[in-house]
Amino acid sequence: MNLRRDVFQAIADPTRRAILLLVASQSLTAGAIASNFDTARPTVSKHLQILTECELVEQTQNGREIYYHINAKKMKEVADFIEPFRKMWDDRFNKLETIMKKYKTKK
Repeated sequence: MNLRRDVFQAIADPTRRAILLLVASQSLTAGAIASNFDTARPTVSKHLQILTECELVEQTQNGREIYYHINAKKMKEVADFIEPFRKMWDDRFNKLETIMKKYKTKK
């Protein structure tokens, strides 16, 4: 059975977000990634599998070792999707801040 993974479900998990932060700056093996967590290696491997299926991380083999690194292109797609929502909420918070400042000065 071929499950279709959703990028946003993948990044909803705090462990997977932590893995993305780890591999954002350097390529790491599964063992090196797992050493940063208090979970079993198979659990980390499952997280890596999900991130790979969503194309958020890519694998590169160097000899017997497989290194994981961030897929910047896919992360940019996610950021581009989120950007209009970020702008919308920034505008809303700025308007709220303006209203609150006016309210404080009236008191």
